[in-house]
Amino acid sequence: MATHKLLLLPGDGIGPEVMAEVEKIVAWFGRAGLASFETERDLVGGAAYDAHGKAISEDAMARAQAADAVLFGAVGGPKWADVPYEARPEAGLLRLRKDLGLFANLRPAICYPALADASALKRELVEGLDLMIVRELTGGVYFGEPKEIVTLENGQKRAVDTQLYTTGEIERIARVAFELAKKRRNKVSSAEKHNVMKSGVLWKQVVTAVHKAEYPEVELEHVLADNCAMQLVRFPKQYDVIVCDNLFGDILSDVAAMLTGSLGMLPSASLGAEDPATGKRKALYEPVHGSAPDIAGRGLANPLAMIGSLAMCLRYSFGLGEAADRLEGAITDVLASGVRTKDLAAPGANAVSTADMGDAIVSALERM
Repeated sequence: MATHKLLLLPGDGIGPEVMAEVEKIVAWFGRAGLASFETERDLVGGAAYDAHGKAISEDAMARAQAADAVLFGAVGGPKWADVPYEARPEAGLLRLRKDLGLFANLRPAICYPALADASALKRELVEGLDLMIVRELTGGVYFGEPKEIVTLENGQKRAVDTQLYTTGEIERIARVAFELAKKRRNKVSSAEKHNVMKSGVLWKQVVTAVHKAEYPEVELEHVLADNCAMQLVRFPKQYDVIVCDNLFGDILSDVAAMLTGSLGMLPSASLGAEDPATGKRKALYEPVHGSAPDIAGRGLANPLAMIGSLAMCLRYSFGLGEAADRLEGAITDVLASGVRTKDLAAPGANAVSTADMGDAIVSALERM
């Protein structure tokens, strides 16, 4: 049995609490003989700044480069609000994405049957929801240059962020979306703003060309990003795979997140290019939720997004589809049994702790 190298970066806030529940499950898979893991831990975000004066150390980056996959908790909090911009906690995550070449962000939005009533939308709109947002992660307005604030001659200031994409960047994210769609419901919706943005014009042209040349059997539709946001609230089940740039992907994935009832439920994967020699990809897996400093250390955090991120890791990095199915099935079973953390519990209902939810998942795995 191959041993998979995992780097755990718990980070700040509730990150260490939810990561502890993942460690329970990793240990269970090892004891059950279903998978073998070699794990390391390191600091990222505010914790790394406190220890090293930067959001991630060179040693931690070297460990990330050497790992088969990285599991990432969350970073940030008011404690580090005034640190230098380049050392802010989020800079650690941005460096990981950039240096590992993690260009494809996969954010599933799945509404578990037991949680359909927890959504802000009506049950009939979200029950059975299963869509995937594929977000380009290393280009666009977040990384384009120039990026600056300058003082003009009249004393006013001008801020500039540059939206920039090349043909190659769009081609590779489009291929990820089409390949995923082939394994799902065979439909891709490409979201951009070609009506007002030149980068949107190029995006539409390139996605269309990739579709015609390589994936004609997959259904492709183009949708304006603002209309896509509206349609996600109006009738989300019309979508299967949505592919979009960095900025629109950031926004649309958060909209999709709330359709499911709680940010605490949503995992994500960030993947790099496939190595031609080994077939492996650099990869980082993280929950969509933030560090939630207001509840940190109180045992209130929902660990299911972090646990779901491990399931994505099993599937996409290690090829352990059966183990991933088993873990996702355990999540479904636990929710169906009525176990809820505070973010999911009905008003006045008893809620379990972070550790209790992790224990419940392990118990469900043992019963399967």
